[in-house]
Amino acid sequence: MSSGTAPESTEMISTARERIDALDGQILDLVRERMAVSAAIQEARIAAGGRRVQLSREMEILDRYRQRLGKPGTTLAMTLLELCRGRV
Repeated sequence: MSSGTAPESTEMISTARERIDALDGQILDLVRERMAVSAAIQEARIAAGGRRVQLSREMEILDRYRQRLGKPGTTLAMTLLELCRGRV
């Protein structure tokens, strides 16, 4: 690597990492929002005499993530569902 490209690479990496940090912040905010919405749905379902967790809905979510991201998407969806379910 020539000394002329090293500063450009370092700057690009630094800028890209800042962008990743910003995206991670947005993802975390969205996960917290998803958890709140999920809790509201669970409360409404229980108040109507239903179950807190609807397995058919969870299967739809798992399938959506798997289709878009492959096997790791299933793992990600399972983690989101666990976070949003609360204690079962």
